[in-house]
Amino acid sequence: MRLTIALSALLAATAFSAAPAAAQDAPEPKVNQLIVYGDDKCPESTDDTITVCARKEEAERYRIPKNLREPVNTPSNEAWNNKVLAYETVGASGTNSCSPTGAGGWTGCSAKLISNAYAEKKTSDDVKFSELIAAEREKRLSTIDAEAAATQSRVEEAEKEYEAREKANAEAEAKAKGQNVEADAPPPELKATPPKQ
Repeated sequence: MRLTIALSALLAATAFSAAPAAAQDAPEPKVNQLIVYGDDKCPESTDDTITVCARKEEAERYRIPKNLREPVNTPSNEAWNNKVLAYETVGASGTNSCSPTGAGGWTGCSAKLISNAYAEKKTSDDVKFSELIAAEREKRLSTIDAEAAATQSRVEEAEKEYEAREKANAEAEAKAKGQNVEADAPPPELKATPPKQ
């Protein structure tokens, strides 16, 4: 019996403590990423979708993307420093070398692919959607405080009007019943001055 009471109390406590957290967990808005050209209109963001547009020139509309137009990995575009660094791994074999020779030579290939991908991403001139999304999110969050303050002032004004109506109704009822309208006035026996000694 005690166990069921303890379990029900524990379940009730966790339910009440989780309720405020669940109310605060609003769903993240979806992000719609688009590339628009020239004077094309960017679609409007909605309450549940943030639309981020990267604008490019009209001349780029039907062209092959820039990263595919210009060959990047040609020997003529490679810096001398990179060629010299490549010589450091020419004779490498064995573990973590990404070579077909030696025991465990294949083990360095994943690390090499990852480091090459990060280096390519760092030097890429593609559209940085993460920066555009952060800017759009900051723009949306900047209006929340002003909207909350305006809503709060409207609520306070409505409360004052409600209280004034309630007071007027109470005074009208008191007049209709013939009671003293001055509710704050002290009774006559308290108005007398105390005797002087």
